[in-house]
Amino acid sequence: MAFPLKALATAATAAVALWCSATGAQTQAQAPTPAPAPAAPAAPSAPSTQQPTLDKIKAAGKVVLGVREASPPMAYALGANEKFVGYHVELCERVLKEITPQARMEYMAITAQNTLALVQNGTVDIGCGPTTNNTARQQQVSFAVTTYVSEVRMAVRADSDLNSVSQLGGRTVAASAGTTAVQMLRKQERALGAPIKTLLGKDHQESFLLMESGRADAFVLDDNLLAGAISTSKDPAGYRIAGEPMGSEPIALLFRKDDPAFKAAVDGVLVRLMQTGELEKIYAKWFTSPIPPRNQSLNLPMSATLRQLIAAPNDKPLEAYLK
Repeated sequence: MAFPLKALATAATAAVALWCSATGAQTQAQAPTPAPAPAAPAAPSAPSTQQPTLDKIKAAGKVVLGVREASPPMAYALGANEKFVGYHVELCERVLKEITPQARMEYMAITAQNTLALVQNGTVDIGCGPTTNNTARQQQVSFAVTTYVSEVRMAVRADSDLNSVSQLGGRTVAASAGTTAVQMLRKQERALGAPIKTLLGKDHQESFLLMESGRADAFVLDDNLLAGAISTSKDPAGYRIAGEPMGSEPIALLFRKDDPAFKAAVDGVLVRLMQTGELEKIYAKWFTSPIPPRNQSLNLPMSATLRQLIAAPNDKPLEAYLK
């Protein structure tokens, strides 16, 4: 489901000049420091009393990036030392090197379930995973301008008879807890008038394993994440992405709500990367070139929709494109 061009035509493209200037030599942690993510309860949606994020980072001397362990090519861990890499990880790093050059980067592994809470309560300064920007989430956190547009599809085993989402009635389907794919499956179930048994994995790796092992007939998720999971599986030729898109979603970096200076700084760097063509190069590095650990390419060229959003950046939620 592509975004209507009418909505894109009204996109706001403001790279705001609210910057917090820092002096001194630029430093960056040579080896990422993974930290266990605490189980944080969701904070109430009340006016924030936290200090501005840029001030907090300056005082602490570090900035905490929330990253995923198994969401290639957006954000994932490599090797035993848990070096975090990916499209959104690199974008986060590029942004932070410019707006907080003196701060040490600390990487915290987070999940789809606890991302919002950890950003809300200030444990994580910026979320660098594949998070969908929607209206409900905008009540809890702020999103940067859209940097990826995903199509929600299904991965199946190569010998599966599933070729359309219309065949999902009566089937068992895996989805990752906390993702919008779960809601899309419920919507599809209502449209089909037939039950879809949903098995929830705690993360994308576990969800893929449910499909890989035969416990689930399909695994529903963003197309780029499905392609990443297949490319890093034991037998990439044993799986395929099938069926028509169940929906398209704007994906963006996220951070604490009610902090306009931090949002302006992040958006300012991202918009400049878009205008100079740098973002397109970073995209090509992760989506159309061989990526670690197996040096295989996902072969996912930039969509026309994302090109339009790069030409006219905005932070509109999913619902704005469904009208």
